[in-house]
Amino acid sequence: MYMKTKNLGDLIFYLLGLIISILLLPVMVIVFVLVWIFIGWPVIFTQPRPGYKGKVFKLYKFRSMKVIHDAQGNLLPDEKRLTRFGKILRASSLDELPELFNILKGE
Repeated sequence: MYMKTKNLGDLIFYLLGLIISILLLPVMVIVFVLVWIFIGWPVIFTQPRPGYKGKVFKLYKFRSMKVIHDAQGNLLPDEKRLTRFGKILRASSLDELPELFNILKGE
């Protein structure tokens, strides 16, 4: 009985997440294009993160910083790479919209 209830709950939350993702898709497309214009390619930032039971997964976010190196090839500090548009993305949490795909994947 528990497994049937759990599976039904999982299905309901999955469908709810899918509906939310579909509704937010136009916003994601607009943000995708704006990041491409103002920050460049690649538009999506990925980072390995520990998840459930320590299993590592790839986190997805919209980029908010440019990739700029100094003369020695080291990345400049975050403050120098964060763009004005990136600050807006972070303040509005729009940079985190691609994380919905992590949620739908069960990560």
